[in-house]
Amino acid sequence: MHFPFYLPLGPLHLPAHLIFEALAYFVGFRIYLHLRRTRGDVVHEDIRWWVITAAALGAAAGSKLLSVLEEPSYLITHWREPFVLLNGKTIVGGLIGGWIAVEFCKKKLGERERTGDLFVLPLCIGIAIGRVGCFLTGPGDHTFGAASSLPWAMDFGDGARRHPLPLYEIVFLLALSALLWRVLNRPHANGDVFKMFMCTYMGWRFATEFLKDREPLVLGITAIQWACVGVILFYLPDIWRWLRRRDPKLAVATGD
Repeated sequence: MHFPFYLPLGPLHLPAHLIFEALAYFVGFRIYLHLRRTRGDVVHEDIRWWVITAAALGAAAGSKLLSVLEEPSYLITHWREPFVLLNGKTIVGGLIGGWIAVEFCKKKLGERERTGDLFVLPLCIGIAIGRVGCFLTGPGDHTFGAASSLPWAMDFGDGARRHPLPLYEIVFLLALSALLWRVLNRPHANGDVFKMFMCTYMGWRFATEFLKDREPLVLGITAIQWACVGVILFYLPDIWRWLRRRDPKLAVATGD
């Protein structure tokens, strides 16, 4: 297989990353609409669309910002070239930026309901679809892993056999989708499914960053890993509550 992969469409050759990223947004949004229609929503429709807008804008900003911090030496070299710096993006930054923007929006609107649970399955499936595009793009996407001698390591076009990290993440996200779907269909505190998604995905990304050739930011870990640590620390009270197996109905009653 040759990387990057282009999809022939008449006289055009479309990059796989573009195709699968667009497909990820489309499928994710359709899943969200289906869940909202079949399961109902805890917030008014007007509020929900404000939340979606805030999530999209925050995700775009967060994705770019964390991408800039991911390679400190590149930042130092190109700090006078903002358009060069803003070329990249990262899912971790997008999730965090969207989350912060939604919380800010809800505070401004006076909305106190947790709004994230309906986004969990669309996010899992959407990211998994997008990772197909990352895989087919090869070295240019910078999502492949470090060199490896494992039998399933792959040559992405640069002559070295590497961890196929996008494929790892697709499998992980599909398994996580199945797990969180079960949680979603059982009694749980409103908002817990989104928190579980964030904690689990950030833990996954923290671990798999060690399988990449990445430039550490501080104390031997990368900017993405520091962002993951920050999210997990923020949710430590919830993690402690889950570990104590507190009655979900009681958690709902107390507003956790």
